[in-house]
Amino acid sequence: MYHLNIKKQTITIEGTTYAPTDLLQLFEEIPANLPLSQQFLPFKHDLLNFLKEWFSDSPEITVHTSGSTGQPKPILVRKEQMMRSAEMTCTFLDLKEKDKTLLCLPLSYIAGKMIVVRSLIASLDLYPVTPSGHPLAETHTHFQFAAMIPLQVYNSFQNPEEKKKLEQIEKLIIGGSPIDYALQEKIATLPKAAYATYGMTETLSHIALQRLNGKEASSRYTPLPSVELSLSEEQTLTVYAPLVNDKKLTTNDIAHIYPDGSFKILGRKDNIIITGGIKIQIEEVESHLAPVISTPFAITSQPHPKFGEIVVLLVERPTDITHLEEKINSKLTIYQRPKKIYSVENIPLTISGKINRAATKQLAATL
Repeated sequence: MYHLNIKKQTITIEGTTYAPTDLLQLFEEIPANLPLSQQFLPFKHDLLNFLKEWFSDSPEITVHTSGSTGQPKPILVRKEQMMRSAEMTCTFLDLKEKDKTLLCLPLSYIAGKMIVVRSLIASLDLYPVTPSGHPLAETHTHFQFAAMIPLQVYNSFQNPEEKKKLEQIEKLIIGGSPIDYALQEKIATLPKAAYATYGMTETLSHIALQRLNGKEASSRYTPLPSVELSLSEEQTLTVYAPLVNDKKLTTNDIAHIYPDGSFKILGRKDNIIITGGIKIQIEEVESHLAPVISTPFAITSQPHPKFGEIVVLLVERPTDITHLEEKINSKLTIYQRPKKIYSVENIPLTISGKINRAATKQLAATL
């Protein structure tokens, strides 16, 4: 049973249940002259501020886009839509009342907010941990549910104690950026359920999940109920999720939709190389190469008088380019194979750790 009437909702934080009036009283009891660090942990203070906004009379709330394709921008969404999104996820994952839930994502973005909303509608037991690269370092709680970004999962694997805690999470969802091949291999060894998510701020977190481990592991995303998918003329994914957004959204993600409704993301519309009239999706080539290249690498292009542009591979300090070329040829079609391979000092990255596509193209132009 889910609580979709805000007036009847309560929030359980670390085993203690608060009604909205309790939260307001908690605010009032904090002495104004105390430093913030002594009043309440700053992140818990953020949580209280969000709950205060949630329990206000306004039917809407402001969320901010991630800024991954431009400047972050505020958008106004209905609380009812956020609850419907939470309901879909809780149903899909079969989350139960009092399930201990880790909150380790910033509340400034939709992913963190939706963890709280799921806790509100499903009466989950919320454990706030200040967002960091090591969310499991300071906690000893056995969580039934957690949401993390790939960086947090990667870091948790590096520390034996944190890895043990990660393995105990019953249901883990991972989103915010792509999961690379090496990390995906590690996630596949986890004994409990782990999922990659697909979505955006405009869909109020994810609209599809992909199982990454166990017997149900898949290379495809499964859309949540009520989500309708189609392809645009440019083969980009179009999402209509009427419970969470009134509009049909066309993404920049090139996709393939299977007859059963599941789908794969092949790459971004901007990341296509047209060589000799053949379209090559950069991310698809990189995914084929990931198992055979052990150092950081990137696919990009160079202008070419005959083909228009050619596929180029940049590799950080490879030991043997000739041997590498043999392995590459076994993984790629003749059209996908790089016409040139360059050894570089570093692959240009964005602040968030993704390949900087513009910078790699500029680098290739100088080689």
